[in-house]
Amino acid sequence: MAFLDLDSISKRFGELVVLDDVSLELARGETLALLGPSGSGKTTLLRILAGFEAADRGSIRVEGERVDALAPARRGFGMVFQHYALFPHLDVRANVAFGLHGRPAAERRERVTRALARVDLAGFEERPIEELSGGQQQRVAVARALAPEPRLLLLDEPLSNLDPALRERTRRKLQEVIRAVGIPTVLVTHEQQEAFDLGDRVAVLWRGRLQQVGSPEALYERPANPFVAGFVGRANLLSGRLAGAGVALAGLDVVWPGTQDGDLEPGQPVLLMLRPESLAFVDDGPLAVTGELVDRLYLGGRSRFLVRTAGGTEIEVESPDDPGRPGSRARVAPKPGVLPGRIWADDETESRR
Repeated sequence: MAFLDLDSISKRFGELVVLDDVSLELARGETLALLGPSGSGKTTLLRILAGFEAADRGSIRVEGERVDALAPARRGFGMVFQHYALFPHLDVRANVAFGLHGRPAAERRERVTRALARVDLAGFEERPIEELSGGQQQRVAVARALAPEPRLLLLDEPLSNLDPALRERTRRKLQEVIRAVGIPTVLVTHEQQEAFDLGDRVAVLWRGRLQQVGSPEALYERPANPFVAGFVGRANLLSGRLAGAGVALAGLDVVWPGTQDGDLEPGQPVLLMLRPESLAFVDDGPLAVTGELVDRLYLGGRSRFLVRTAGGTEIEVESPDDPGRPGSRARVAPKPGVLPGRIWADDETESRR
């Protein structure tokens, strides 16, 4: 039995469908990241799980028990809000102890001390909130969520208010805390790297529908559809027609290989997805495509290049090689055996036929 079971969750706001029949499971000790762009429904799903919104349809079970009719305080969940929701007029101890009302004073002190130690803030009990850095405030918010020893931890964009350098350091610490405590965790984020770092599995949402659930590796290497391919990393989505085990690219005299998703017919309009790092600059070869280098972004040990063919097809390539400056000619081909491309039906082209 799954620790957490979300079954067919649906939600509308007026005519707007925010969630459409979303089902997810969470194992004990697992972290699930809800990933998607703004408006995908991920925050609404978290609020329904927390009890701040009610689903129009569906059920929520924790260890087999229905909890969707329970008030938020009775669900036994801990939550870290996007803006932390700390009380600036209270010190760290009072903030962390806020959810411990009704417990004996000695127990409150013990739980606060233990929670702050878990987030490396031992000795900060008397610090005013306003004297803490953004990363420290975030850890106080996590400590407050952990102090009541919840059975489920909910994180709503917990790192979005931090600058990039601090976000990375705080993300590593948050990852350590979650793993050390072992509480099942649901995380909402729109950042792919954050989802991949923190999530044992990642659930991708788009327009209220669940697109794919899997490990970071599965989503990146075997995306279920073009949206997932483009959202969890950079992707070339190239139009063409199915030709054997590959795609005859539109406007190009080559057939690039890929793995088919679904039942496809020879000659059918399709999309071929290739990651930029699965391509290479070559001198020649049967799969080589010639184009003009139109852009280069230096990334340190490698660069990202944009190549445009004579027919207007644009192809991104990530490579440590230097094929030349923008305006020069280059030849591109897939690397043998590296992240094979995915092939899907090109529904937009089919609909125009």
